[in-house]
Amino acid sequence: MLGVFLRSVLHNVGVVAVGFGFAYAGTLADAAVGAPSVSSSLATGAGAALVALGFLLRLWATVHFYEHGMRVISLEPQRTLLTSGPYRFSRNPLYLGGNVFVFFGAALLLGSSTALVLTVAHLPLMDLFIRREERQLEREFGDAWGNYAKRVRRWG
Repeated sequence: MLGVFLRSVLHNVGVVAVGFGFAYAGTLADAAVGAPSVSSSLATGAGAALVALGFLLRLWATVHFYEHGMRVISLEPQRTLLTSGPYRFSRNPLYLGGNVFVFFGAALLLGSSTALVLTVAHLPLMDLFIRREERQLEREFGDAWGNYAKRVRRWG
């Protein structure tokens, strides 16, 4: 169990680093185009809370994946349909935690308006990616997937 936990932590530290790299690139773009900063104590507090929430949600989902013998990053469709743990509340806690909470949180912590706009802009693309994955899951799991998808929201 400790190995699964440490592996999950390391995996998600990487995701947070990507989120901050994205936000930092946003600050460089802000400076280049003269975009306004969104820094304030409220933005900083909200950003810290979102990054922490995103990290913890992803950690929970990653541990759950590894405990079920699954890989978090896989180009192959999964062979197990997870409907417990964080998957009781969201069909996509990994994307919700990383692509939404961590990316928005990092953008707020670094005060980048460009990173906030780009985070919003990439969400429809993520939604297309998720819908493709869901078609694969529907083919693999049939009615079990359909029943799960009716009960649990895509983004939580």
